[in-house]
Amino acid sequence: MTTDRARAERTQQQTAGIEVRPAAGHIGAEIRGVDLAGDLDDAQVAAIRAAVLRWKVVFFRDQRLDHAGHVAFARRFGEPVVLRRRGKASPRDVPEIETTADRLELGGRFGMEHDEWLRRRRHTLLRGWHCDHGARVDPPAATILRAENVPPYGGDTTWSNLAAAYAGLSAPVRAFVDGLRAEHRLGVGYQPRPGDDAYVRHLLDHQIATVHPLVRVHPETGERVLFVNGYYVEQIAGLSRPESRAVLDMLLEQATRPEYTVRFRWEPGSVAFWDNRATIHLAPSDTAHLDHPRIMHRVMLAGEVPAGVDGTPSQPITGSEPGRW
Repeated sequence: MTTDRARAERTQQQTAGIEVRPAAGHIGAEIRGVDLAGDLDDAQVAAIRAAVLRWKVVFFRDQRLDHAGHVAFARRFGEPVVLRRRGKASPRDVPEIETTADRLELGGRFGMEHDEWLRRRRHTLLRGWHCDHGARVDPPAATILRAENVPPYGGDTTWSNLAAAYAGLSAPVRAFVDGLRAEHRLGVGYQPRPGDDAYVRHLLDHQIATVHPLVRVHPETGERVLFVNGYYVEQIAGLSRPESRAVLDMLLEQATRPEYTVRFRWEPGSVAFWDNRATIHLAPSDTAHLDHPRIMHRVMLAGEVPAGVDGTPSQPITGSEPGRW
């Protein structure tokens, strides 16, 4: 960061009366001095937005948001997404809120219990890394996740900065990937069961797929972002499958290098607000054996169709169109 930029950020934070404390070298900051349930003024909203763009994910502690307050806060930064299908734990009267409670959501669905769900959805570490709804033609711009109930230990979430990961590639590799496109498809990160698999049939009936640029240009910061993840990316267009697999493995390893990541320890009342266009995250898989619920509520903000370095936008294959959820 330049001295001028750092000085401008400090001035903005002081004007808003908040404190931004970076949590890691490339990504993540904790914001103090703000009550998200209160009436935020424009200076506070601007300072939070600037921190999200700068640090990619920001954290708030000890917040007392209810569902209505969560949605009202989100609306200060964009238009909340309303999903057509939500899990059964989600509040019926607040359509913008999606509740994720793994033991409630997964157990018994499609003939699998909770532990098998986790094993098949995250059968390798890299497969678990994802952005939210990355197979859509217009993935959400941001996600705001609130913790209601968390285990006394375990359950951390990790994020990675995809702009820093791209910048960390060598110049020849950056030049190579700038012009590539890849197919993102729902269900790529799932390991099928032997024989007839009810979830595979469900995926085929509700398929979503898009060809995205492998490097997207962030619409607000202008940064080039390595738009890759393990959960949705199926194939790099124009490469053979062995070539594609080798390149994707290399890029995923780059994207998840420890120096580009931050890990967050949740507490009840914690809120994480991240730029879904510039990050991937890894949901925890260390709580399946714990007899303790982990209940989280999220609101996602509508995003734009990504564009590559040459300006070419993403192209839908099936299952989504811009602005329609």
